[in-house]
Amino acid sequence: MMTEAGVVCEEPLNDFDAGRRAAALEGLMGEVASGRRAVPAAGGAFNLHCHSFFSFNGYGLSPTALAWKGREAGLYAMGLVDFDVLDGVEEFLAACAQLGLRACAGIETRVFVPEFAERVINSPGEPGIAYHMGAGFVSSQAPDMVLLGRFKDIAQARTRGLVERVNAYLDPVRLDYERDVLPLTPKGNATERHVCMAYDAQARAHFSREELLAAFWAEKLGRPSTAILALLKNAPEFQGVIRGKTMKQGGPGYVRPEGGDFPRVEEVNQFVLEAGAIPTLAWLDGTSAGEQSLDELLSVMMASGVAAVNVIPDRNWNLRDPDEKRLKVAKLNEFVEAARARNLPILVGTEMNAYGQRFVDDFEAPELAPLYPIFLEAVHILHAHTKLQARAGMGYCSAWAGSQFGSTAEKYAFFEKAGRKIAPGASQSLAGINDRMSADAVLAALG
Repeated sequence: MMTEAGVVCEEPLNDFDAGRRAAALEGLMGEVASGRRAVPAAGGAFNLHCHSFFSFNGYGLSPTALAWKGREAGLYAMGLVDFDVLDGVEEFLAACAQLGLRACAGIETRVFVPEFAERVINSPGEPGIAYHMGAGFVSSQAPDMVLLGRFKDIAQARTRGLVERVNAYLDPVRLDYERDVLPLTPKGNATERHVCMAYDAQARAHFSREELLAAFWAEKLGRPSTAILALLKNAPEFQGVIRGKTMKQGGPGYVRPEGGDFPRVEEVNQFVLEAGAIPTLAWLDGTSAGEQSLDELLSVMMASGVAAVNVIPDRNWNLRDPDEKRLKVAKLNEFVEAARARNLPILVGTEMNAYGQRFVDDFEAPELAPLYPIFLEAVHILHAHTKLQARAGMGYCSAWAGSQFGSTAEKYAFFEKAGRKIAPGASQSLAGINDRMSADAVLAALG
């Protein structure tokens, strides 16, 4: 889409139509090639954990838009992670390749960890339940598409049940799931945040006068009308309040989950491995009972197949309360040290599944600067894994890798070195690579 001035408009990058997204990117790349639009050279910053609109992005960004904004910001690498689906994998990797941007793609879901059935891990108020990831997928087509479909079905069943319970509480403001919620997503993967958007819109439509709207929410959310009136001017913040009051622990929509409501961690890890990706532990901040048992948690997760970890650094240092900040920075460093001791790549990013989350971490902050080189190693490892897995099934957890290295430390070092050698984009240097080659031969061929 062109503006009146003949400049390509970025808005179609987020269109639900994949063809319009692709055409918009082609137009923007044409402007860059012609010199009509400038983009900076790649710097050192990166974000390996960005949700797209295939699950929820606080800015409504598609996989293509994430890739473009990463290139426009001069990022070194980008990573896609969506909840319960792999719908954006090919689109994201292709867009990043077109833009000359290092990339990886993954999935996030919630799992049951029986060894921690009585302890909270990283999902507040939910003992035994963990947010969990697979990193380094190269296709949306997995060997077990039935299980992949089950991830989405389980999540959607939870969301539908939540809407039924919240409908009863917010009556006369009620949602029809198919009519009011699913159209907010490109492929029917609605989340709690979509539901909150729908309730906000439905209430605004139901109450024609602002004072009536404020009075309704004041009663339901337990806040003064004056506070509600102020919140109504900031829709993302207000929708967060709706979510916290009605859908989280203690709210009318919340039901404490049981182990049967989620796939087991071993099952998910096996799915990830069969798809050629890397089972990845998601770490929160080290303050829960489960995460305080750090050695036990890492041992249990690694025994089930985990080979990498994920951290959201911004949650652990960018805090106003100085005591909380000192505690969480200390916990972050403790976790990094433990992961390093086990040769686990540490993926980092900012999520962007809520409005207000920054696009990229501040790696120059005093709390993160000493950790940056460690985080950069994971960028190279995931970049090499993605390229080699797509090329010849030679990824980080592949049979080829298992035959080549006598230790995890050797594998870690190889993929980190290969990732520094493999250029972003088309990477013609991979043309002669095959799984009959030794690790040393691969490095030699990469130059």
